[in-house]
Amino acid sequence: MALNVTVVAADHAVWSGEASRVVAKTWDGDIGILTGHEPVMALVAGGEVRILTADGENIRARADGGFLSVENDRVTVVADQAELV
Repeated sequence: MALNVTVVAADHAVWSGEASRVVAKTWDGDIGILTGHEPVMALVAGGEVRILTADGENIRARADGGFLSVENDRVTVVADQAELV
């Protein structure tokens, strides 16, 4: 099983695909997400979102502002500004 991950900025899509792990910086601290994670919504603090794809590739995106949502192995990061780094 894999996570279905989408990272978007206010005006464009940044990255979308399957992943085995997502780590993001929120205002409450770093959050690590694996399959089966409880539903959660958090405010994204400016920083890096690290994604380990299902193929083992590391993807890094810079996300400033916005929120992160997790539900049913679906992770969505909606940021004011975001880009791959």
